[in-house]
This record gives sequence, structure tokens and C-alpha cells, in this order.
Amino acid sequence: MGDHGNLTEHSYEEARVAETLKKGSRVTGAAREKLAADLKKKYDSGASIRALAEETGRSYGFVHRMLSESGVILRGRGGATRGKSKTAAVAGS
Repeated sequence: MGDHGNLTEHSYEEARVAETLKKGSRVTGAAREKLAADLKKKYDSGASIRALAEETGRSYGFVHRMLSESGVILRGRGGATRGKSKTAAVAGS
């Protein structure tokens, strides 16, 4: 419960980084590394590429590229899996 202050400060800092990087501006150097690390952490925590793009004011392609450059293993598309989970469950048994 005591971490809420840190979470707020951290979220504020990430929002500030996103605000300073104007849409369409070139992101290089330390700012690019910081943004890539933030995107990777959020994606690994379950955020979608579309949600990250909207949050940062960047395009889907930009966020996708940043994640790929960061070495993130991208998740498959969502939606109905047409029984894949049943097959995987049988194979895993």
C-alpha cells in the first residue's frame, strides 16, 4: 500500500516523457532508450500496442518498431482461437 506514492510519481514521469516527445518528432539517444524501456515494461505487463500508441500519441507502427528493436517477443493477435486451447491442453497433458 505504501508504493502508491511511487507509482504516481513514476506514472507522472512517464506521462511527462510522452508529452515532451511531440507526435511526429524524431526520438533519438537517451530519450529513445527511455521510451523503449517504458514501452517494453508496459507491454510485458499486458498493455496492447494500440493502447501504448494512444497513450504516447504515436502510431501503432512506431510502437511496434520500438518494441521489436527492444527485443520484445510480441504476443499473437487476440480474439477467438477456434479450439487451440483444447488442443494445447491435450498436448500438454
